[in-house]
Amino acid sequence: MAELLSQDRIDEALKQLPDWQQEEVDGQSTIVRTVKAQSFPSGIDLVTKVAAEAEAANHHPDIDIRWRNVTFRLSTHSEGGLTELDLSLARAIDRLAQQ
Repeated sequence: MAELLSQDRIDEALKQLPDWQQEEVDGQSTIVRTVKAQSFPSGIDLVTKVAAEAEAANHHPDIDIRWRNVTFRLSTHSEGGLTELDLSLARAIDRLAQQ
């Protein structure tokens, strides 16, 4: 079971994840990033790669695809907010988006 992060820990982590912003959705803290892909197929390819990472971690993001814009929203729903699982997946998404 993952523990919710303190706001200080979230703020510290977001300094290392500059493309991510914290938002509240339905009373739950999330982090969000939108990646602008080179093309629609490359956006879908990114989603496929993220899906493999998410499945391996058993931690799945909410994903919204709008043409070349792919938005990832992370939160540990079972805990009601952000945990280290979200930060780890955010780092993986950043790595995959750079490829």
